[in-house]
Amino acid sequence: MILYPAIDLKDGQAVRLVHGDMEQTTVFNDNPAAQALEFVNAGCEWLHLVDLNGAFAGEPVNAAPVEEILKQTQVPAQLGGGIRDMATIERWIDRGLARVILGTVAVENPDLVREAARAFPGKVAVGIDARNGKVATKGWATETDVMVTDLAKSFEDAGVAAIIYTDIMRDGAMKGPNVEATAALANAVSIPVIASGGVSSIADLQALKSCGAPLNGAISGRALYDGAIDLKEALTVFRA
Repeated sequence: MILYPAIDLKDGQAVRLVHGDMEQTTVFNDNPAAQALEFVNAGCEWLHLVDLNGAFAGEPVNAAPVEEILKQTQVPAQLGGGIRDMATIERWIDRGLARVILGTVAVENPDLVREAARAFPGKVAVGIDARNGKVATKGWATETDVMVTDLAKSFEDAGVAAIIYTDIMRDGAMKGPNVEATAALANAVSIPVIASGGVSSIADLQALKSCGAPLNGAISGRALYDGAIDLKEALTVFRA
């Protein structure tokens, strides 16, 4: 399994939110590229980047820090937030991004996901953010009637590289991931699933690893910044 350290970008800084609330922000580093290098130097093989402002604006806002991260690090990175048209997808991949994460458009314009996955094999992931089993979009501000598993299954034949599943009510709250729902999703589809939201201890990582589903990996943010998870120990758990 892969550990994806999260760098959430707001106003050019690396931050963490609680439950996706832009008003509940903690700034962890005002130099996101330095933070990325710290993760890479500790042994991380991937980076998970989120343009929080972009998720609400519907277009990239924190492009400068993302580009600086890509320039300074030599590991693959995936990015979500405000990527909602083909031109933006092409631009990010041309700039060296390994994987774009499409969230809102996966609900509102699934044909774009399919087109992008065909055009850029292995470089398109679907971000499914859920509140009470239903998908939320536009930076988690809009709740839909779409069920998580239904949305995931609709992309079974699209060639997407991964599904990033986030339980919004667990995100940033340090209360542990929704292991049961994540495992159920991973067992329901053939697409690799990455767990996100609430991963706050080594025990959480061990629970995901032994959940009985073929998870690709897990994303952790606040717990790595707060020191609740020792990064080197976490990498050892996932590589064992």
